[in-house]
Amino acid sequence: MLILRRVAIACGSHTAAGWTVGYSGCIMSAPAPLDPIQLTRELVAIESTTYQEGAVGDFLAKLLSSRGWDVQKSAVPQPEESGASGPRWNVYAAPPQVSPLLVFSTHMDTVPPYIPLREDESFLYGRGVCDAKGIIATQIAAAEILRTDGLPVGLLFVSGEERDSAGAKLANERPVGSRYLINGEPTDNRLAVASKGTLRAVLRSYGKMAHSAYPELGESAVHKLVEALAKVLKIDLPVTEDVGPSTLNIGQIHGGYAPNVIADKAEAQVMTRLVGDSAPVRAAILEAASGLAEVDFTLEIPFLRMKEVPGLPTMVAKFTTDIPWLSNWGEPLLLGPGSIHVAHTPHERVSKAELLEAVQLYTRVARQLLA
Repeated sequence: MLILRRVAIACGSHTAAGWTVGYSGCIMSAPAPLDPIQLTRELVAIESTTYQEGAVGDFLAKLLSSRGWDVQKSAVPQPEESGASGPRWNVYAAPPQVSPLLVFSTHMDTVPPYIPLREDESFLYGRGVCDAKGIIATQIAAAEILRTDGLPVGLLFVSGEERDSAGAKLANERPVGSRYLINGEPTDNRLAVASKGTLRAVLRSYGKMAHSAYPELGESAVHKLVEALAKVLKIDLPVTEDVGPSTLNIGQIHGGYAPNVIADKAEAQVMTRLVGDSAPVRAAILEAASGLAEVDFTLEIPFLRMKEVPGLPTMVAKFTTDIPWLSNWGEPLLLGPGSIHVAHTPHERVSKAELLEAVQLYTRVARQLLA
């Protein structure tokens, strides 16, 4: 016996303040089930390093529209320093005439360089397979299952997460009233109960240029900076018992002109991963640099605790996400297939089985939240 399921989806246009360029979905029957592995392949084939998200945004908008979603695209401005001129988007989708109570979200951009797709029997390899195009595919597959069951879910895919979260910050100005936000990042399909914050600082030292044969005639900015950084590395960083320690990395050092020149300026970039309030870390860095370097705190993303769901394995995300910039989209959860240990590397990969498992996990979590 062949049974045809029909889905009652009305024609019309779901609108939300601030969202533009709409695609109105209108279908009478449920589309064929979406294959998240095949969709991951198609997404990875579209290069979308940060500032070049236009093509993948267009692809997702057309795909979702063809499958009966009302889709809205919102332009994300190009910063001058990007050197790019093409369009970039946020893409939001919801069932026609439905205001979602739960929204799945992740980012469309990837880090450079672009790595073409390859695969074997068990894994997909390439830029974005786990961070975060495989996540996009599994979220869409899960959302379609939930939509068929009549649950009010939506989708939000943003630009710029890998650099400055520009897309998330723009989307946060245009919320749709959702109660929950399930953000996708590689967590090995474990629910993150906390996400470390970030504090970025620039230390700048200044001195007086001179010939290195006569150091008494100059003052080395490099020597002062090295002394300050040695003190920074000895800072007793905060620890939170159920999360772990804060960590600190000196990622970049620049200064000087040549080995035989006393440097008159030097600079270092320092990043701390926070497990609590940033105030004691700020104070300790300022004290370490006192009299040796100026300190400019250029970025802070707060430490976050997130909602737990009974019965799911958990983890602590030592990395930061778009979640702090999407506070108006509901209570956050963090969950996704793939390992952060291979994201941003030449060996980025994701298990095909893990992608299929993620679809089941996303649907399970959404049903529990919306029960």
